[in-house]
Amino acid sequence: MLVCMRTTLVIHDGLMKAVRRAAVERGRSLSGVVEDALRAALAKRPPTGRRVRLPVSRHSGGFQPGVNLDDSSELLGLMERGRPVPARR
Repeated sequence: MLVCMRTTLVIHDGLMKAVRRAAVERGRSLSGVVEDALRAALAKRPPTGRRVRLPVSRHSGGFQPGVNLDDSSELLGLMERGRPVPARR
């Protein structure tokens, strides 16, 4: 079952003329052209996530001694303490 909603929109006269012209050229209804345009506009929405630029330091010399990236609990402890852990032997 197809459900449609009747609504009223305020559209600039020049834009409405262009939509009517496009409907005639395509042999489509005015509603069909507007629906297609809305679908296309909604499909182009930017991603909801926000890009974040992280600072990069080229002077750090790499990973600090004793940092094991494979041990998440050790990393968490290191971050909470804020100081390097002694290197493992």
